[in-house]
Amino acid sequence: MSLNSTLAAVTGRIIARSETTRSAYLERMRASRGKGPARAHLSCSGQAHAYAATGADQQQLAEGSKGHLGIVTAYNDMLSAHQPFETYPALIRDSVRAAGGTAQVAGGVPAMCDGITQSEPGMELSLFSRDAIAMAAGIALSHNVFDAAVFLGVCDKIVPGLVIGAQAFGHIPAVFLPAGPMTSGLANDEKAKIRQQFAAGEISREELLKAEMAAYHGPGTCTFYGTANTNQMLMEFMGLHLPGSSFVTPGTPLREALTVEGAKRALSLSALGNSYTPVCDVLDEKAYANGIVGLMATGGSTNLLIHLIAMARAGGIILDWQDFADLSDAVPLLARVYPNGLADVNHFHAAGGLGYLIGELLKSGHLHPDTKTVAGEGLEHYVMEPFLSEDGLTFREGPGQSLNDAVLRPAEAPFQETGGLKRLTGNLGTAVIKVSAVAKEHQVIQAPARVFHDQADAKAAFKSGELTGDVIVVVRFQGPKANGMPELHSLTPFLGIMQGRGQKVALVTDGRMSGASGKIPAAIHVVPEALDGGPIAKIQDGDMLRLDAVKGRLEVLTEGALEREAATADLSAYQHGTGRELFSLFRRSVASADEGASVFGD
Repeated sequence: MSLNSTLAAVTGRIIARSETTRSAYLERMRASRGKGPARAHLSCSGQAHAYAATGADQQQLAEGSKGHLGIVTAYNDMLSAHQPFETYPALIRDSVRAAGGTAQVAGGVPAMCDGITQSEPGMELSLFSRDAIAMAAGIALSHNVFDAAVFLGVCDKIVPGLVIGAQAFGHIPAVFLPAGPMTSGLANDEKAKIRQQFAAGEISREELLKAEMAAYHGPGTCTFYGTANTNQMLMEFMGLHLPGSSFVTPGTPLREALTVEGAKRALSLSALGNSYTPVCDVLDEKAYANGIVGLMATGGSTNLLIHLIAMARAGGIILDWQDFADLSDAVPLLARVYPNGLADVNHFHAAGGLGYLIGELLKSGHLHPDTKTVAGEGLEHYVMEPFLSEDGLTFREGPGQSLNDAVLRPAEAPFQETGGLKRLTGNLGTAVIKVSAVAKEHQVIQAPARVFHDQADAKAAFKSGELTGDVIVVVRFQGPKANGMPELHSLTPFLGIMQGRGQKVALVTDGRMSGASGKIPAAIHVVPEALDGGPIAKIQDGDMLRLDAVKGRLEVLTEGALEREAATADLSAYQHGTGRELFSLFRRSVASADEGASVFGD
């Protein structure tokens, strides 16, 4: 099958747009390869410090003749997705030692959970944690004693931060080792129903907590298709995971075997071997284009519209939202996983998972087949599935057809002909919307605005009965410069209640929703943000707004609205407490959402 013409055109313009910055990045990586990692460059004292606690590995490290693997871990045992990483370092050290190499934990990075901090002040650190994680990964590898690295991380900002950090050391190989999803608990649609019942005051907090505990009940990633699981999908599409490894549950023999193989594979790709594959060669323009295709084909998290741009820029590659929009128009939606359907990621994996999906997109010409990956040359490796046999871990071809067409479909019979995300433009600026779960009748909304400067005020207005008619709720001063761009996921239950009553309702915000955003039309990441004096700052209650996800338009229709002075807001409450004072420099230096909302310059 020939390559899809839109994919070819978008990739071509990414390459052209990135020529200067990408060339400069690759030149830096070539220079870094020439300087190391070679432990002999360290002084005798430096080497002694590095090897002092390695026990039986000390002499081998001093000789410097074998590969040395760095482990960068996001382990903590408060977050279910990262708790399994507790045992990984010992397993990795033992497996690498058996293969003739050595391994050390290079360092840890922070890992926070948006699910815990929703509607709390800590959420205002969430987006910035991505860049803090990238810096922490850089510090971990800064001793420059490693021939390759493995990265242990799963969730929302952790994987993007680790990818940014890995690209700073792009001259060495990088393999990402996932923890896998928790086993299925309370069905996601039932969980959403109970949340709405609580928002409507129909059930008690005790009943809500019981349901939440039944949904989030064990080690592993949350099972809905939010940002964490979108990250895992991307790591396979972009060639940084082993094939089929993303959605194998924790604590199983197959999960352990994949961890062992991933560590050994990382060392085999170092400059000491015959298959040198640094991460700078894996994460090229084609890999990022493939990642965007995966995002569209699965209806993935809107957060990746920010993260992929920031990740790409760390490797000298410049993406913009038009790239996403054009590929969305060309890529069929092949998966329905909650909140875009009733199934969770375990059901998706059982139906054929990423191997089947990648195979379908390769056959239809919607993926670049000729990318470098940690599994070898070519993306065709990722149609394979891992299995345990008498001979140990083996990879064999996955199912040739979907085992559940309510969850996963072939490219010739998709759920819809276009992907799950849209770009919006108009006199309110530019924004994005996730439409894969929004019913056709809700994709065009024209209604008067009701403006809030805080999500708590919007919820209070709902509870007091103020939001009774058709309305577009505007929540502004929620951008990265204002307060770190927190997710506004707690708006979803009451907006869902209003829509269920028959009201025409939508959300417009310069903040974020999460990967769990679903059936409510939401124009998010509005740029310019209100703090920059963007048009969203000029809207007043009662202004007529139009959100048209079909035509990709976001407009204020009230005459003279944009001639007003921009509103201001008292943001002092966002400056201190729960660590927020430590991130004032980030708020002052962060780029706009369409540039990745990153604090790192070019």
